[in-house]
Amino acid sequence: METRFSYKEWLSMYDLDIKLFDNYDFIVEDSIPLRKVFILVTDKGNKIIKRVTYNEEELEFVQKNIDYLKSNGFNRIINFYKNKKGKVITPWKNKNYIVMDLIEGRECDYINPLDIKLAVKSLAELHNASKNIEFDVDSKKFMGFKLINLFEEKLKDLIKIKNEFNSYENKNEFHNVFLSNVNNQIERIELGISILKNSKYKELCSSGDNFILCHHDLAYHNILVFNDEGYFIDFDYSIIDLRVHDLCNFINKATKHSCFDFEVLKMIIDEYNKNTNPLTQDEYEVLYGMLCFPQGFYSIASDYFYRKKLWQYDSFLYKISKKVQDINEREEMIENFKKAYVDATF
Repeated sequence: METRFSYKEWLSMYDLDIKLFDNYDFIVEDSIPLRKVFILVTDKGNKIIKRVTYNEEELEFVQKNIDYLKSNGFNRIINFYKNKKGKVITPWKNKNYIVMDLIEGRECDYINPLDIKLAVKSLAELHNASKNIEFDVDSKKFMGFKLINLFEEKLKDLIKIKNEFNSYENKNEFHNVFLSNVNNQIERIELGISILKNSKYKELCSSGDNFILCHHDLAYHNILVFNDEGYFIDFDYSIIDLRVHDLCNFINKATKHSCFDFEVLKMIIDEYNKNTNPLTQDEYEVLYGMLCFPQGFYSIASDYFYRKKLWQYDSFLYKISKKVQDINEREEMIENFKKAYVDATF
């Protein structure tokens, strides 16, 4: 219910017009809404048109890194379609649009173990192709050395939200669910920070060879399956960071579909290690600290407090209630990860 509302509101912000399409060398025969984009049926094949909020510099970051992946043989990614002026971004009525070739395939199914294995294998291949990638340490897209500070900032933010909600005289059910569980989640963030501070995180960041392109938004609908291979779309949030950042993101996205079953996490680790250089003990420790951060709980609280999402109240309540129901299972999975990979002697 919440996704339909969100997509409807997002799509309503588009201003598709024949004059917009005149910027391209194709003829649009039909347009079909899909999530936050439109599929364009054209005389030159199916395209995707997407309204974007980023600028030319951010797009250049994505384009440059996609080109780098392709130069290293990884072609299972989006392809931007340029307008008649040779530009990727097309301004139209105070909005920016991009067009991409449509990648055929179905969305990855994180309930299906075979799809998870395929996605992880593809992720390892993407990471392999992005080794030795060039990056600017001063760019906001470079995340090296920043994780501990980021966790500390989010900890302060969660405490701020807690104090604000506590001050409300008339609390709703969302406030009560949040306040009943926030102290435990604050402790989890503090644990994650402590683990990272005592790990080799900074040492790993000190070597430029450890940085790769992280997709950073590995939701099931951003990995398409075609001919038994995984294709990646939507690099809007991509960053330069340690590979465990992407792996943590994938684990968080995938394991929630199996009630945080440790065997699914183990399958992800094993499949990743099988298709690239296996994770080191230092990387396992950093990944453990990252997993301790309650990303789902924090995101829902932040989205609600700052009104970041166009969801109705019932959608927010449903989501935070689901996150709370999963707390014990998720923490048990992470503890099993610690025993199997962090505490183990290699």
